[in-house]
Amino acid sequence: MSDVRLSTGVIDYHDTGGEGPVVVLLHGVAMDGSLWDAVVAGLGGGVRCIVPTLPLGGHRRPMDAGADLSVLGVARLVAEFLEALELEDVTLVMNDWGGAQALVADGRADRIGRLVITSCEAFDNYPPGLPGRNLAAFAKLPGGLRAAFSLLRLRPARRLPMTWGWMSKRPVPDATMDRWFRPLLASAEIRRDLRAYVLGVPEKAELLRWAEQLRTFDRPALVIWATDDRVMPLDHGRRLAEILPRGRLVEVADSYTLIPLDRPDALVEHLGAFLAETA
Repeated sequence: MSDVRLSTGVIDYHDTGGEGPVVVLLHGVAMDGSLWDAVVAGLGGGVRCIVPTLPLGGHRRPMDAGADLSVLGVARLVAEFLEALELEDVTLVMNDWGGAQALVADGRADRIGRLVITSCEAFDNYPPGLPGRNLAAFAKLPGGLRAAFSLLRLRPARRLPMTWGWMSKRPVPDATMDRWFRPLLASAEIRRDLRAYVLGVPEKAELLRWAEQLRTFDRPALVIWATDDRVMPLDHGRRLAEILPRGRLVEVADSYTLIPLDRPDALVEHLGAFLAETA
């Protein structure tokens, strides 16, 4: 792992290196970059994959006190991360986290050459679906996040629809979930960071304005959506592909939201083809 100091804290990231096209892969809440391990392995050495761990609960070093970790604040950290690593013409790939809307609407997409949006928050689906609403309810209570993730020590609780049961069609390996949740269980500062994000969602009108701003993204875009998704509506994927001027939709069967875990083979196939087409 490498790390880089940004304006509000340190971000850890994995960089495969190489001279190939740069692909930056972003994860969602209470996860880390390991979400993408199978996809990175499948893309192979012809692609330089950079996978940061965002301050969304799975990070191991708290951000600075008072850091802006709202949806927009995290989007700005992504833009700052690309700048700090001096990355250009990046293919930005995201799953679960829907920061593309905020990045483009905030005018911070200049380093992005291609955009790949896989099943994620979109339009006004923030926090997303039943799991998102459940997490937001806990975040509003004193000690709520600690209680929520303490419950997730119990492995059967991880497959409930209100927790992770609707996030992946196949159970996430227990060792992976243990790794993802450990920082939240161990650190009040990490829980503080996650709470700032979960409660940092703007009003519906602003979210919808962000989505409309995707019409200004005039570079190649690929939308990959899970047809069986129970948290991120399939209609949102179709609408995103229509809004993006150079957008195209691919639907992936036999997967819920976490396509990188349920169907990494499909992502490798479609990402590889997209990179070849737009080189």
